[in-house]
Amino acid sequence: MIKKYCFLLSFFTVGLVAAADKPMNVVFILADDLGWSDTELYGQTKLYKTPNIMRLAKRGCTFTRAYSNSPLCSPTRASFLTGQTPARHGSTQPRHHTKTVALKAELAKRARPSEKAISVSSATRLDTNYPTIGKMMKQGGYETGHFGKWHLGPKPYSPLQHGFDVDVPHHTGAGPGRSYVAPWSQKNIQPNYEKEHIEDRMVEECLKWVDSLSGDKPFFMNYWMFSVHGPFDAKQELIDKYEKLIDPNSKQRSALYAAMVQSLDDAVGALLDGLESRGLMDNTVIIFTSDNGGNMYSQLDQDIVPTSNFPLRGGKASMCEGGVRVPCTVVWPGVTKAASQSEEIIQSSDFYTTILKGMNISMPDNHDVDGIDIRPALEGGELDREAIFTYFPCIVPVPEWLPPSMSVHSGKWKLVRVFFGGENGEHDYKLYDLSNDIAEENNLADSNPELLKRLDNLIEAYLTEANGVTPVRNPDFDLKQFDPSVIGKRPESKKKNKKSQGKKPKSSGRKDPKKAPVAT
Repeated sequence: MIKKYCFLLSFFTVGLVAAADKPMNVVFILADDLGWSDTELYGQTKLYKTPNIMRLAKRGCTFTRAYSNSPLCSPTRASFLTGQTPARHGSTQPRHHTKTVALKAELAKRARPSEKAISVSSATRLDTNYPTIGKMMKQGGYETGHFGKWHLGPKPYSPLQHGFDVDVPHHTGAGPGRSYVAPWSQKNIQPNYEKEHIEDRMVEECLKWVDSLSGDKPFFMNYWMFSVHGPFDAKQELIDKYEKLIDPNSKQRSALYAAMVQSLDDAVGALLDGLESRGLMDNTVIIFTSDNGGNMYSQLDQDIVPTSNFPLRGGKASMCEGGVRVPCTVVWPGVTKAASQSEEIIQSSDFYTTILKGMNISMPDNHDVDGIDIRPALEGGELDREAIFTYFPCIVPVPEWLPPSMSVHSGKWKLVRVFFGGENGEHDYKLYDLSNDIAEENNLADSNPELLKRLDNLIEAYLTEANGVTPVRNPDFDLKQFDPSVIGKRPESKKKNKKSQGKKPKSSGRKDPKKAPVAT
């Protein structure tokens, strides 16, 4: 009996060790344009309902200071795939759906006489020579699948050339096409039923792929949601639901956008349900975040915009906190503590390093990486990092934009360098203490010269080390044509777009997807 007991104990012990040593699956969920205040994670919304994102938060660690690598989508996506900032990989704007093929960033040929700096022209494709996380996971023995948006270039720069075994729906545009609700304009997948939502279908495709795997290998699922990017349309029954909940005095008062957020959250829930029913939750890392801040500039109905990032200033396409601070929660069995929260500063590019090291996959040779391993923060500890950098050397005419600029976050401080935006060809600076000025209302640059110099030296050192293409002074700048009042303001349209007017301007936002403006 004793021998039999010892044999059984040994058998079960070996089984437990084998289960513990089994490589974990990884699911990376990237929302599109979902702002920091667009979920219930931080208590900033009364309208939007995100119970499934909260399900994730209850199982794992939520970051209060998670940042995208850019206030626009494609640069952040390239940063996750490469572990680098846009200053290194060269994708600084979402131009990857255009016909122009450029694998590197370069200085623009010219600038308007009214502009103080010549900006940087973005790479328009993600070079296939990069050791992307798809390639690295595949080399590490993982099955790899990409689902949803891509926007880093069509074939031969699609997910299939960047290490992913499958790519559904193999779409390279900036958004889902004409509509989220079938009949949609996706050419590679046909609706299964009338009024099918594209996110419902993407989750179905994700789980179908999981079921097709042999089971011998772990999987890396890259689910880049189309939601909540334009075009602005949603399931009619959800729009009707939120119409009844609108507070006309709230900063978030679009029933349409609220419906889009719910469909995003429903998709997260369906994916969690699918993983749970397959017994995969205890052996799967799940990361949920967004590619940039919320879109508060596209006009839906009269004074109705998609969302508000309050209390953060600005939104998508701006260097303000509302443009780059994003929702983020991570579930890592055996690492994260349930319902925990971290105030450590992290950035999208960190997930490249964290995933590879966490899965015991060697980092690539001859490939500089900016992202760090954030597992100490996932465990409740601190990170050994001095700063993160956001490089945005572009001109984007939305409210709260700044001319070509770069920021550094270090501790409680944020410094923005506006290239050549000051007097006499000097840089201009915005310095904020985010610990008591999260809305970035008080520029402390003039009163903190030593701190400003220290932080600006970090920017300069990083640009030198990364060998990034940087803006230069515009030799054709004409002070007489310079109007500082237009900085941070959208150019007024000569003709009012009557198509932007909806049927219920007081509350809902648009219900007609054909008339909705599509944000880039």
